[in-house]
Amino acid sequence: MSVSSRALVRWQFDLTWSLFEYHLERLEPADFLWEPAGHCWTVRRGADGGWTPDWADTEPDPVPVPTIAWLTWHIGWWWTVTVDHLRGRGPRQRTDVRWPGAGEPTVAWLRGLRAEWHAVLDGLTDADLDRTAPFPSQDDPEYTVTHMLGWVNAELMKNAAEIGQLRLLRAAGPGA
Repeated sequence: MSVSSRALVRWQFDLTWSLFEYHLERLEPADFLWEPAGHCWTVRRGADGGWTPDWADTEPDPVPVPTIAWLTWHIGWWWTVTVDHLRGRGPRQRTDVRWPGAGEPTVAWLRGLRAEWHAVLDGLTDADLDRTAPFPSQDDPEYTVTHMLGWVNAELMKNAAEIGQLRLLRAAGPGA
């Protein structure tokens, strides 16, 4: 029996999300801004009261250890831009994607992105899956929307594992 690309991508996404949900359900507000190392990236209050993520256009060496806050903002940013591309909208700039804040606001935001992603997946036709992907590699005609969907799954899996590991390290730390 053959499984369609759409069914496989959807199954993989739902599996990855279920693993992520395990950690989302257990995150405490204090987990988000916990800095696991002296050299890390996080989100910081801006002059306008909103949250601004640490960023460098060229990846630093050594790479900073991200906080859960930074990772959740990063998920929201790449996912929002990917949805924009698939819906034919101009992608939002990195600085336009705002982190909602520690705890339930961010968990609700990510769950909302999941629901939006399901709607995008459900709206794609077989012809859409075979089109050249608009992102992240517009110049590669072999890189299809199906490849992009696989990239989303891999990126979510990586970020979910990082968030889970940080949550576990904080819980196992001194005073735990």
